[in-house]
Amino acid sequence: MERFGVKSAPSRNRSKTALYVTPQDRVTEFGNELHEDGGKLFCTSCNVVLNHVRKSAINDHLKSKTHTKRKAEFEEQNVRKKQRTLTASLQCNSTAQTEKTSVIQDFVKMCLEANIPLEKADHPSVRAFLSRYVKNGGSIPKSDQLRKAYLPDGYDNENQLINTEDR
Repeated sequence: MERFGVKSAPSRNRSKTALYVTPQDRVTEFGNELHEDGGKLFCTSCNVVLNHVRKSAINDHLKSKTHTKRKAEFEEQNVRKKQRTLTASLQCNSTAQTEKTSVIQDFVKMCLEANIPLEKADHPSVRAFLSRYVKNGGSIPKSDQLRKAYLPDGYDNENQLINTEDR
């Protein structure tokens, strides 16, 4: 047939999946039953990841016995806990995390200004004092990590201050 320029009928074996449907589209379609985070679709009451491409998979899950049981338990608890992806959780900066970073940077700056070697932070009595009397003092890392992670930041900040004072 191809020799005479006649083309065969198109194949009927195409997939019936909705290729251009996003998890957010499914959330708007199904309401508060589902939520989206990090490009994944979650069932709010069951905390399981669902296939957002196939609507039938979502419908089957919502009709299942386990979903109805978990939904009833979820509504009894009256707590709205939504599962999140790991990347979304790691990107969240809480006040405790920012406070911890500022305490560590202030500690390194104090040691540099007082001419105290960072190795002194490894002494057990200094560790005990920091954890007992300083808020977030137990989160101050050992000297090698202070040197690698926080000393360059302090060095860069001091250089910027010196450069702006010279001008």
